[in-house]
Amino acid sequence: MAGVTGEAGIGVLIVDDDPLVRAGLSMMLGGAPDIRVVGEAGDGAEVPALVDRHSPDVVLMDIRMPRVDGLTATEALRARPRAPEVIVLTTFDADRHVLRALRAGAAGFLLKDTPPEEIVAAVRHVAQGRPVLSPEVMRRLMARVADSDQDRRRERARARIALLNDRERDVAVAVGQGRSNAEIGAVLHLAVPTVKTHVSNILTKLDLNNRVQIALLVHDAGLLDEEEG
Repeated sequence: MAGVTGEAGIGVLIVDDDPLVRAGLSMMLGGAPDIRVVGEAGDGAEVPALVDRHSPDVVLMDIRMPRVDGLTATEALRARPRAPEVIVLTTFDADRHVLRALRAGAAGFLLKDTPPEEIVAAVRHVAQGRPVLSPEVMRRLMARVADSDQDRRRERARARIALLNDRERDVAVAVGQGRSNAEIGAVLHLAVPTVKTHVSNILTKLDLNNRVQIALLVHDAGLLDEEEG
């Protein structure tokens, strides 16, 4: 995870097959004093070389591209050591393919018509290791998961959750509910630094990238249904 930026600001790589979209995003982000666009790509195939060359903190990744799509590029990128954070760009707020990107370790997604100030804020949040995905969007995305392998996925998820102790499990469920660290602390009567430690331990134990993946695993395990029931 990138997470920490240098004095030159947050380096961003823009990946989209539409030159106009790239130009618009570059102009928008270039106006922020703490963000610099380090490169642009028109296809996912170009991403590895550009990441090696420019070491961006954040990659804005389109989904639909002609040769290597954004989902495949995200999976390959996030599998690398010290990978930059990825924000998926999409024209659909309920695109089922976004879920695949989140499972691969993307830090969230943005609609291409998101207001400029929100895109800038999202880049800043993600660069700080804070995923950009509202609980409402998370619920809509998870609702679109096909039921064909639900039982098998639930078994796998529960086996991984079993690696956590009781308090870590409680924290994981609260993350799945979309709660912030402060909200988790209030509900579980924990100090915020303690919550952060638990979240960090969960990520390490379960070999996950971020809070979004914790939430997806909790959902797959059926723990949110148990809490509501």
